Order: sequence, then structure tokens, then C-alpha cells
Amino acid sequence: MLQIETWKRALIWALVVAGLVLAAPNLFYNRVETHNDAVKSIETSGATAELEAQAAGWPAWLPSNLVNLGLDLRGGAHLLAEVRVADVYQSRMESLWPEVRDALREARDEVGTIRLQDSDPGTLRVRISNPDGMARALEAVRALAQPVVSLTGAGATDIEVAGEGSDLIVQLSEAERQASDDRTMQQSLEIIRRRIDEVGTREPTIQRQGADRILIEVPGLGSADELKAIIGTTAQLTFQAVESRTTNPNEQVGVGTELVPSMTEDGVYYVLEQAPVVTGEELTDSQPSYDQNGRPAVTFRFNPSGARKFGDYTAQNIGSPFAIVLDNEVISAPVIQSHISGGSGIITGNFTIEESTNLAVLLRAGALPAGMEFLEERTIGPQLGQDSIDAGKLATSVAFALVLVFMFATYGLFGLFANIALILNIALIMGVLSLIGATLTLPGIAGIVLTVGMAVDANVLVFERIREEMKSARGPARAIELGYEKALSAIIDANLTTIITATILYVMGSGPVRGFAITLGLGIVTSVFTAIWVTRLLIVMWFDRRRPKTLEI
Repeated sequence: MLQIETWKRALIWALVVAGLVLAAPNLFYNRVETHNDAVKSIETSGATAELEAQAAGWPAWLPSNLVNLGLDLRGGAHLLAEVRVADVYQSRMESLWPEVRDALREARDEVGTIRLQDSDPGTLRVRISNPDGMARALEAVRALAQPVVSLTGAGATDIEVAGEGSDLIVQLSEAERQASDDRTMQQSLEIIRRRIDEVGTREPTIQRQGADRILIEVPGLGSADELKAIIGTTAQLTFQAVESRTTNPNEQVGVGTELVPSMTEDGVYYVLEQAPVVTGEELTDSQPSYDQNGRPAVTFRFNPSGARKFGDYTAQNIGSPFAIVLDNEVISAPVIQSHISGGSGIITGNFTIEESTNLAVLLRAGALPAGMEFLEERTIGPQLGQDSIDAGKLATSVAFALVLVFMFATYGLFGLFANIALILNIALIMGVLSLIGATLTLPGIAGIVLTVGMAVDANVLVFERIREEMKSARGPARAIELGYEKALSAIIDANLTTIITATILYVMGSGPVRGFAITLGLGIVTSVFTAIWVTRLLIVMWFDRRRPKTLEI
């Protein structure tokens, strides 16, 4: 018989109501957006009368998630930057030269005098006066090699050393170049993201494209030049003495000290001396490495000035912690185990390879690791974004109206039920997009428009099947039941292929293509739910009340 259990009815209506509630804030977009910005400002910088008034503009007990508007809808700045990863090879070789020089000086009796020669970028060429000592020189420099810290470079070393006549040639190995490229891109992404987030922009798109390019899209920003200026600013990195540690965010600190939150430990704060021991301007390098027990660790190196200050401090404070502070957050607070001379040290802990790599990235986040060349820049004005929104609204409204008229004219009362389900379908799409914090772009609107056209396909299949069953002299209840049963396989097949297509678009595509894939995929899921369950529930409720002898479809 044509029945739907009570618990299923309750679940269907609960999902519908949840979707409507989640989608509702988008009807008051500016008001809710102002509320969200005020709440965020209160959390970060404290409350003011004005901020509290703005936060009170939307009830705190209601959902406040919004569908974020993409660059083509809100307007903003677009940049495509190419990272010159080869710059890192040159800086690595420059920082390696003092170690190579010291190693060869220890073998001076065999290799003779040494002199640095002009060489290609990323290569270190050293000439020795005694070519007969080349074997000893190669042995001394190869001893400086370290294992490559990456999942793909296991067993390889970071440098390759070769002899050419009287010249000793040192360069990064291929495995280390690949690992270095990945670290450079990861570091560049991290720095750019931190700098853009710092200015309070909404939902920026910062993602890697290919081997050495970064796509940066920031909605709401005035121009591409302004975006480049933000990327070009310098993050603040300091090494500071630790006085104490607390979980009280309102801890009273003395003169000359400050309270700084921990980045990696929730609810933990450090009381630090305001005057830094060393600043990030004196940090020349930081790399993931291994400690003496073969566990992942992080090495760091200072310039001569920083090395002297850091060495003096560690000699006087063995057993005490010191804090590494990035943008007013403590990223690590290791304990000084011994006097650290020579301007380099190592941070140990229960790190995984990924964690040690990330910490090295954060340590180097005071400056971009390599130069960036902007291949493409574009500014989209707010007026153009508003034009896109208006065009999207018009297209959606026209498609929506035509579908509603067609369904009602073709199927009568059953078409009205399908139209109600279609309206709920759009609300559910917006609710899910708000819940996951998705960004809606113009291609995303195209996906919604396509969903409007496709959403009634399942109802058409069901209604036509019910018509066929009515011609077989079956009763209305049995015809409706068989109509849904026999149309189910066709509905699943048709929508499954679309879901597969949307998945492929999302996995293989990027940017606008992904936006289209997300709205299309979500639209298919919600349209199947509304067509199979919501429309059926409406028909069952109507049938239970009217008990018609025949169906006018």
C-alpha cells in the first residue's frame, strides 16, 4: 500500500526545515555579514560599543553562515604569480660555502689553498691549488651531505660533489631540488595566506597551480596593485626569552614583558620579554632535518650578528626555554640544552616529517623564499560584480519561472507538488553551500541554473510512469506506488552519471570549474532527495486526505 512510516516523515521534514534555516541568513546578506565581521573583530581586538551594536544586528542563536561571493560576483583582485624556485638553489649554495671552506681548510695539507670561483646559479665551484688532493677534497665535502627530508627522497643526500680538473663542484641533488621546490612553494603559500588573512579579507583563493605558480584571488580588494603591496610586506619573526607560561588570557604582566598566545597549543599563553634576543631579519635559513637519534627535527641558521647574540644568550640560559614568535604567536618554545655557537641550532621534539617541514616553513616565514614574477593581474570592479549577480539572478529567475509554468501546465496538481519540491530544492542547495562555507562564483550560478532544469527530470519520469500504470486499470494508490518503484532505477542511473561527471570536474579542474562542479553535484543530490522523498510525501499526504478514485495527471 501507499504508506510512509511516521519516522521517515519526521526525518524528511526535519531535513527540509534544517535546510531552510541554514539558507535563511542569505536573505539578509548584508546584515548577517556585518554581524559576522563585528563578532570576528570582537574576538581578535576586543569589544567596543559600535562593534557590539553591529553584532546585535543578527540574533546569536540563529545560524550566521553565508554563501561566500567569489571574485567575479563581489569584485576584487586576481594575480597569477610564478615563484622563481631557482633562487633558493643559489641561496642554499651561498649558505653552504662557509661549511665547505672550513671542511677544506682542515684538509689544507693535502688540497692546498682554496679559492671560490664564479659559477652558474645554484652551483658552488671551488678551486684547489693541489689537484692531487682532489680525492681528499671530495671526501671532506661529501661528509657535509645530509639526508633528504621528504617522503619521496628517502635514502638520498642533499648535495652532489664532483671534481673537474682542479675545481670542486657542489650542487643540490635532484631529490633535494624536488624537495626544495615543494618546500619553497609551501612556504610561499603559507606566507601569502598569512599576509592576506592579516588584512581581514573574506574568503581569498590561494592555491598552487602546476609546479611553480600560485593563483591568488581576493574578493573585495580595491586593485591588483593593492594586493601586490600586501604580499610584499614583511612578516614579524622574533626569538624572545620566556619568563613563564599560563592558561589565563588575562594574566597581568610586568613592565617590559608581554603576553603572547601559542599557535600550536590551544589555551596556552607565554609571558615573554618584549625585547627580542634575535629577530627574523637575522635568520638566514631553516630546514627540516634529523636529530642524532634519526628523528625528524628542524635546523636553523643566523647571520654573523644574530649568531653572536644567540650564542651569548644560550650560553647564559642553559635549561631555560626561549620562544620563537611569528606575527605575535608562539610557534615553538624549545628548551636550551647547551651553548649554541656558530649561529646554527636544532629544534627537536616528537615531530613527524610533515610537522618538521611545516615548522621549518613557519621559521622561514619572515620573508618570501624566492622572488615572484606576476604573470597575470586583473582587477574586477564592484559594479562588474553586481552586473554578474544581476545577470545570474535574471537567468535563474527565467529558468525557474519557465519550469514552474511547464510542470503545472503539464501535470496539474502533481506538477504543483513538483514545483514546491523544486523551490525547497533551491533552498536546500543554498543551505548546504552556507553550511560548508562554499564560495559561489558565476559558473556556480550556472550550475544552479542547470540544476533547476534537471531537478524536475525525476518527477517527470515518475509522473509518466504513473500515467502508464493508470492505463493498466490499476487503482490510484497502486499506480502511484508502482510509478515510484519502476522509475527509481532510471532516476538513479541518470543522476549517477551526472554525479560522476561533477566529481571528475572537481578533481581535474580548478577555480571556476570546481565552483560549477560543486553546485552541480550538490544540486543533483538535493534534487533526487526532493523528487523521490519530498514530492512523494506531499502526494501521500494529499492522497490520505482525498482518497480520489482516479488521478488527473
